[in-house]
Amino acid sequence: MKLKMIFIIIAGTLITLLVTGWLIARPLTEIHIKRSVTVNTSMREAFDMVRYLNNFPKWSPFLVQDPTQEYWVEGEDGTLGARYYWKGNKGKDVGFQQISKIKEYVFIGMECDIQKPFKAKPTFDYTFTGGDGKVTITQDFTLVSSVVDAFFMAIFGAKTQMEKTNEQGLQLLKKVLEKRL
Repeated sequence: MKLKMIFIIIAGTLITLLVTGWLIARPLTEIHIKRSVTVNTSMREAFDMVRYLNNFPKWSPFLVQDPTQEYWVEGEDGTLGARYYWKGNKGKDVGFQQISKIKEYVFIGMECDIQKPFKAKPTFDYTFTGGDGKVTITQDFTLVSSVVDAFFMAIFGAKTQMEKTNEQGLQLLKKVLEKRL
């Protein structure tokens, strides 16, 4: 009888933990972060700063976080299929982002392929609006993941960190563009 009671308690605890973990993780299976920044610059300057991947180190929040990060561009920079590769944190951060869509002075779509420290394929879409010396750049970030990955992201506060990193990147982009005037 005691053994049966212990088994029921353990099973109940495990079920409770699994259900709680699922409830915590479920909202993070799709992370969507949309932020904008208005910059005192021309549309061409703003668009080209994002379009040309060789410019990314000028405003990359990841280089601020890891100044020793290695990076390189493959393909014809600024065109569909061009890729920005990175390797940082002593080889623990590895991946690339690729230009997947361009609509001149309106939109740039990028797909990422992160291999380390975890596998993920987020997207970054940039929309450009405005004129007359003021351009609003909107970054739309999306990451779809499994419930298991989402659970670990919840434990480590990954969404909050992603929001801070994306905001830092937009502020660095603004700073670089406004220094160019």
